[in-house]
Amino acid sequence: MITTDGILGTIGERNIKFVRLQFVDILGIIKNVAIPASQMEKALDVGISFDGSSIEGFARIQESDMVLKPDPETFRILPWDANGGRVAGIVCDVHLHDGAQFPGCPRGVLKRAEKEAEKMGYVMNIGPELEFFLFEKEDGLPTTIPHDSGGYFDFPPVDLAEDIRRDIVIALEEMDFEIEASHHEVAHGQHEIDFKYSDALSTADKVVTFKYVTKTIATNKDLHATFMPKPVFGASGSGMHINISLFNKNNENIFYDLNGDHEISDHARHFIGGLLTHIRAVTAITNPLVNSYKRLVSGYEAPVYITWSWANRSSLIRVPAARGMGTRIELRSPDPSCNPYLSFAVILMAGLDGIKNKIDPGAPIEENIYEMDSHRIMDAGIDTLPTSLSLALDHLESDAVVRRALGEHAYSAFMRIATGEWDAYRTQVHQWELDRYLQLF
Repeated sequence: MITTDGILGTIGERNIKFVRLQFVDILGIIKNVAIPASQMEKALDVGISFDGSSIEGFARIQESDMVLKPDPETFRILPWDANGGRVAGIVCDVHLHDGAQFPGCPRGVLKRAEKEAEKMGYVMNIGPELEFFLFEKEDGLPTTIPHDSGGYFDFPPVDLAEDIRRDIVIALEEMDFEIEASHHEVAHGQHEIDFKYSDALSTADKVVTFKYVTKTIATNKDLHATFMPKPVFGASGSGMHINISLFNKNNENIFYDLNGDHEISDHARHFIGGLLTHIRAVTAITNPLVNSYKRLVSGYEAPVYITWSWANRSSLIRVPAARGMGTRIELRSPDPSCNPYLSFAVILMAGLDGIKNKIDPGAPIEENIYEMDSHRIMDAGIDTLPTSLSLALDHLESDAVVRRALGEHAYSAFMRIATGEWDAYRTQVHQWELDRYLQLF
């Protein structure tokens, strides 16, 4: 356990001059305020006040006074120097001025979901796989010109980003990440770095930090890193496959059952059943942008159909081959633009609803669904994910389990922001329309 004295001692020993207090808004965009190291004892003791009305989805002007309360366990020295000395970072919870946790704090939303799991005797572990693009810049502005022409698992010289991925990995390891793999992905300029699973809260903290570190190192190389789901038409989009397992208080993986079908337990099957039941509403959170639904189309390896399988990668949920402590399910639809705190919370609560109500996920689909014609898909009773943000929001509005997972404040704020984004998109005249219709009609 990291203590206040330990943090203050490290600050002095490592000549740390500033500490970044970081948190995220409702959309998962990282925010921070830098304080002199001399103020860190105060921050750890009583917190640092800030104006919550200026943060998307937080508070109205008349309720604007909020407090950042750092979590000592998240203290890390950033792997680069700033002018005048080292800089550290620490993740914060958002509180109201009376000391109560702000109900719309995304980190608090996930903590509430974890407490629900704890009451049932469970801890959810998460292992994400984040994909991203590296694009060239022109005149200091990002383009969609890929940094390289590499493909899946390619070597240099076509993979020009091997050194950049290595720098990212080294930086993350200096921040106590345990990196499992890094490689070039399918599309030109697309990459993936995987880190070891951990409990949901720690993993969400790491996802936010991972994106920040990746963008910073890319900027230092005069490149632009983006976690936008579908930045290039005709190329694969970027996903964030999420590997999920449940452990009990004895640190036993309850998804594993030596005597179960394919050695998975009823708990695992019911968790899958809960996810499949609520996935349309969950998708609004795990795929929160208009652009997210340009990725969720057939032909680019992203899932479209609401199915599960043992190993079939055309399914939304699959069960990888590992068993024992490594038994897990993989949810393949989320993308890295999502707020990880809200996403992990709704995934957990959907799965727990499946366990509570023993929801049967039905038979697994082992056939390649992309090769099935529409009649066979219909006969098999296979449904599809929402095809737009608007449809996903409709499902979110009507799903009591997912709404409860978010809490009223986070739900209302997210709906307001996402509905506004959809309205702005649907009323805009896009270049595609001009190219297609301007001369024709």
